[in-house]
Amino acid sequence: MESMPVGFRFHPTDEELVSHYLRLKMEGNDSQVHIIPEVNVCKWEPSDLAKFSVIKSDDQEWFFFSPRDFKSSNSNRTNRATKSGYWKVTGKDRKIKARGTNNVIGTKKTLVFHRGRVRDGVRTSWVMHECQPTVTLPHQVDGVHVKCS
Repeated sequence: MESMPVGFRFHPTDEELVSHYLRLKMEGNDSQVHIIPEVNVCKWEPSDLAKFSVIKSDDQEWFFFSPRDFKSSNSNRTNRATKSGYWKVTGKDRKIKARGTNNVIGTKKTLVFHRGRVRDGVRTSWVMHECQPTVTLPHQVDGVHVKCS
């Protein structure tokens, strides 16, 4: 992909992520959403994710589609562990509503990366926002926004 012009910022709203980018991705229109790569974010440490971002920036903020990784084939619990830590959900899920109609089109989870294992994990400054559509399709992915704040 060609480099972005000076001053370009990719800053979609949650509603745009779900209703445009995630919808197109789940419908198989990958060529229309090439600006957001598909990366299993839990297979990588947060500091390693920059190399996968299509938009190169000095900001530590990236957008990815991430396939759902379940703890087992008969479970609906998501596996969010990496080699050196885990992503922990914090706070309540927030509703993502369609502009104009206020219909709920998705949910947004906030997760914080902890180094170590669950019992003795140390909270870091890495934050991930995970957007999930309310509808499910065969190629289910989540929209992930990772940021170091």
